Amino acid sequence: MSKKKNIVAIVGRPNVGKSTLFNRLLGKNKSIVENFPGVTRDRLYAEARHNDTEYILIDTGGLLPGAESEVTHGVHMMAQVAVSEADSVILLLDGREGLSPIDREIYTYLLKEGKRIYIAVNKIDGPRQENDVYEFYTLGSPRVYTISAQHKLGVSELMDSIIEDFSSTNNMNRTQDDVTKIAIVGRPNVGKSSLLNKMLGFNRALVSETPGTTRDPVDSIITRNGTPYLFIDTAGIRRKSKIFQRIEQFSVLMSLKSIDRSDIALLMLDGVEGPTDQDAKVARFIHEKGKGVVILVNKWDLVEKDEMTSRTYAERLREDLIQIGYAPIVFTSAVTGKNIHQIFSAIETVLKARTKRIGTGELNAFIEETKKHYTPGVFKGREIKIFYATQLGSTPPTFLVFTNYPKGIKPSYERYLINRLRERYGFAGSSISLCQ
Repeated sequence: MSKKKNIVAIVGRPNVGKSTLFNRLLGKNKSIVENFPGVTRDRLYAEARHNDTEYILIDTGGLLPGAESEVTHGVHMMAQVAVSEADSVILLLDGREGLSPIDREIYTYLLKEGKRIYIAVNKIDGPRQENDVYEFYTLGSPRVYTISAQHKLGVSELMDSIIEDFSSTNNMNRTQDDVTKIAIVGRPNVGKSSLLNKMLGFNRALVSETPGTTRDPVDSIITRNGTPYLFIDTAGIRRKSKIFQRIEQFSVLMSLKSIDRSDIALLMLDGVEGPTDQDAKVARFIHEKGKGVVILVNKWDLVEKDEMTSRTYAERLREDLIQIGYAPIVFTSAVTGKNIHQIFSAIETVLKARTKRIGTGELNAFIEETKKHYTPGVFKGREIKIFYATQLGSTPPTFLVFTNYPKGIKPSYERYLINRLRERYGFAGSSISLCQ
């Protein structure tokens, strides 16, 4: 188990620069930053380091006391959950706009929660703005930090104080650094966040009927039978022609990056609508990246079962998503929780397949057997011979094949060998790589 880490949450009203500070502390752009309120809707987690101390950093949507709309109320609830999880809270305030009644409400709320509070007045870019800070002391805090997240002024001093106050006894239980990472991907509004909430047993991700509610990738740890998994709930991936706002472009990019950093992708489909061309493109991306994959057919409770059984549906699905036809398929409902346990079983199956190794002797006996049924053919009038094969590695399984004419091996023969490997050894949900 890795060393337990403290959690620091950045909170405040919308558009005070929380995501800018989050990115500054990480040293990379993980959160979405735009110059209008409400861009960060869900909580966003990341591992961060200051000097030699590691900690967990949370970016939140704005705290909005008295929020009325469904989405703004949900944002406020997500920020409250972040506060409850945190050991320390940075209350970020806007030095240009001054102290507002909402700032006072938030500070009072944090005091009631009993958290270590660090008041940071942002957008203080030089000595001329220093005189604007004194009113913030009226909150009653003995220390007010002046910073400019954009220009990195005062940020190190703020973190020095926070790190110094970290207790030697950590309060959060974190899993091993090599925890299996699982990205939940798919088109907008297919039920990704609802599924994650059902898995967790509480509303960890913000759910709304409005497509695209999840804009940032959101990480959650789920432990199943003593094994931790890191689930990444991603923004919906839209067709490029449907992307009108820069914010959507960022969301698509982050979804693809989430697949890139995952070990297994759960490709979620709408069971009523069926797979689309966009789903096929995402499937191809997952395959090309060599990731493990499970297909989730959501809303199965809404599908008419008179003529469409799960078996016939699966057969058509493998044809439509031929790039990942080797993936296990789970028919589920994020609303009712149907077959949720099967998702974890499928994940475990894929993990075993990705780490499966075949001994060199057994592999070469297999190759000799397959050649009897279908030979590699000829190249420039000469017989193609396969001399030897060995498995180079796993995750995904990779095989090296020695032949007299590498250029003569056709893609169709490579597919033949891969299909025979699957028939013999399984490799469910895992791509297979052949190299010469």
